[in-house]
This record gives sequence, C-alpha cells and structure tokens, in this order.
Amino acid sequence: MEEIVRIPAERVKILIGENGKTKEMLQKKCNIQLEIDNEGEVRISGETQEVYFSKNIIFAIGRGFNPRIAVKLLEPDYTFYIVALKEYLSNENAIKRVKGRIIGEDGRMKKEIEAIADCRISVYGNTVAIIGKIDAIEYAKEALEKIIRGAKHASVYRYLANVRRRLFEERLRGK
Repeated sequence: MEEIVRIPAERVKILIGENGKTKEMLQKKCNIQLEIDNEGEVRISGETQEVYFSKNIIFAIGRGFNPRIAVKLLEPDYTFYIVALKEYLSNENAIKRVKGRIIGEDGRMKKEIEAIADCRISVYGNTVAIIGKIDAIEYAKEALEKIIRGAKHASVYRYLANVRRRLFEERLRGK
C-alpha cells in the first residue's frame, strides 16, 4: 500500500532528522519506506496497517511534535487529535489570541493541561494537536474547547483541579 501525506515544508528537516536518523528510525519502527521531498510531500509505502499508523506519526510531526513524542502513537492506548482553530474562529487575530490563551503566561496553561491529562500538546499554525492516552485525552479536549469558547483561565484551572481530584479518587479506589 502507498499513501501520500503533506506536511509543512519547514517541518521536513525535523522529519528527516540529522543525517537522516529520524527517517531511518521511523522506517525501522514502523516497517515502512519513506520518500520525502523538500516541499513537504511524504510518500509512505508498506503494509496497510503499518502505513496507517505511520501516517498519523508523520502527520503529528508535521503539526509540531517532536518525533520522540510522535512515535508514542505506535503504542496501542495512544491517540492523536487535532483542533482546527479556523472551525471555531473567524479571523487571524482571534486565532492568534486563542493560541496565546492556550499556551498561557510562560506556558503555564499548556503545561497544566498536559500534566492533568497526561498528554502532549502542540500549538502550530492554525491548529492545536494532542497526543495522549485514549481515556485521558478527553480532559485535554474539554479544557481546550473551554479556552477556545472564551472561558476565563480561572474556570479552566478549576475544571482541571476537579479532573485531578477525580483521577486521584479513581486511583485510590483502584480503577
């Protein structure tokens, strides 16, 4: 099977890696072959299942993730989710403002969401992408949607504190 994925041209160097090491690592771990051009077109060849999983990894790298984080998508309980900010917001100024709110002062909001939801977030271009465990990623999605819809940071922090408490109680009960 063969698939073509497009990533931003400025992310091609990260996908290839120094001396081709990232490309080589992906080919080995995913059991695929990659052909990458300088414009961001990536041709993936291999068995159907391998191509499917590697496509998500390459797309995640294209959305701003470090390749070491993106390969977590090979683990069975990890997933990848993208929020297209243009679906929620009407202009570039609004997108820029919301991206700043998602990151927060000194990256505090983004770090807090990542810590509570045990995930990684990338704010890149007009998207916000999340890599995390399937069961916990919903908390990150909810927090991001609150921010996008204009909720105050204080209410998002309150939501995250409630999530933290709920997760702690579940661990105590042995779930």
